[in-house]
Amino acid sequence: MEILLGLMIPFIGTTLGAACVYFLRGMLPTRLQKGLLGFASGVMIAASIWSLIMPSIEQSAHLGKFCFVPAVVGFLLGIAFLLLIDRMVPQVYAETEEPTDALSSFHKTTMLLLAVTIHNIPEGMAVGVVFAGVLAQNTPLTLAGAFALSIGIAIQNFPEGAIISLPLRSERNMSRTKAFIYGTLSGIVEPIAGFLTIMLSAWMTPLLPYFLSFAAGAMMYVVAEELIPEAASNSRSNVGTIGLSLGFVLMMVLDVTLG
Repeated sequence: MEILLGLMIPFIGTTLGAACVYFLRGMLPTRLQKGLLGFASGVMIAASIWSLIMPSIEQSAHLGKFCFVPAVVGFLLGIAFLLLIDRMVPQVYAETEEPTDALSSFHKTTMLLLAVTIHNIPEGMAVGVVFAGVLAQNTPLTLAGAFALSIGIAIQNFPEGAIISLPLRSERNMSRTKAFIYGTLSGIVEPIAGFLTIMLSAWMTPLLPYFLSFAAGAMMYVVAEELIPEAASNSRSNVGTIGLSLGFVLMMVLDVTLG
């Protein structure tokens, strides 16, 4: 039951973000949006370090001075995986110079939905990998630390849910309920990916250090490629920087105190 709850927490974060469509008429205020994106960046950076990379290195202690190798290999593979995905899925940015007629707006929002959904897969894997390590019982990973990661990703997912549902409502004149459903569905892949990862944990345990750092690399790619550039764009970049700092500190505290 605890494992199921842990897998569902990130999805709940996306759902709460998508629910903004019931309370806001248009998009999130620019300052708030950039602050949330920065906050999400800080959360993911801290989670990548304390919840994924450090446990990966600890799990490889038997390699002696080469204990960093699985972390490096997995991290680079995670970066390469997301780089390949971005090659396959065109990037869509919130601020674009393309025409904003109905068709282009629909295309932009649809591609954003697809991109967010695909990028949620490694986040779900990250949660699944950590809970798989907890179930293995021979790792330094703890249930509290796994829940800290889930909560951190849920916080990060909140603005994503809003960024999907609000444009669907304002640009396509979609009903609030339909826009909410679309925003929510963008996060359903996370518990699915987490569950499948746990199901494969029997043969995955020896490779756990690689999978932990793989998830870290994938998450860091999303931060560097998408979240930080969006949070730092225009003249309100200081809001994103403050959000990043707060998110990093919060996730660091959660990981250290609960892990």
